[in-house]
Amino acid sequence: MALLLAAACAAMAPPACAAGKPAAAQQVALAAVASGDNGAAPFAVIDKKGARLFVFDKDARLLATSPVLLGAAKGDDSVPGIGTRAMKDIRPEERTTPAGRFVTEPGVNAAGEDVVWIDYDAAVSMHRVRTANKSERRLERLASPSIEDNRISYGCVNVPARFYDQQVKPLFGNRKGLVYVLPETTTVEHRFSFMDPNQKP
Repeated sequence: MALLLAAACAAMAPPACAAGKPAAAQQVALAAVASGDNGAAPFAVIDKKGARLFVFDKDARLLATSPVLLGAAKGDDSVPGIGTRAMKDIRPEERTTPAGRFVTEPGVNAAGEDVVWIDYDAAVSMHRVRTANKSERRLERLASPSIEDNRISYGCVNVPARFYDQQVKPLFGNRKGLVYVLPETTTVEHRFSFMDPNQKP
């Protein structure tokens, strides 16, 4: 595992890798493959701290990466029952993107838009960025070099439309998939058992 991590930067492009060390997304990807957790299938990693989505092949080689918009509130858990509540009733501090290992499913939301469900019960999905509310400046937020302004959604992961159509939909839009959402208030070891440093691949 150590050798794999040391070599990982060769396949990564900034900002996925910095200071000669694999980023958290690559570390989790390599550990998932080494442990067999990904089931020998392509998968995605969402780094909430970096507000980025990474798509990997079955061997943890980076295929593509993109900035994303995330839940406005920091936190790693969804409020129980939030998926059944009207959006107008969801308080600002409850608008979190949950962390963990999720088996995704393709589907359609209430507006008839095709999405990739991350957590159906919590109504959290990956979908094309929504631009209907111009005051939210979602496209500008995606283009901004700042990470802080990428926190705007109710919990869903907003992806640039082209990236969604070219990378997300082909892998996850027609079948079940796997997404690892990295935590921001706890450690990856706490969320992913295969990250246990004492575990032997």
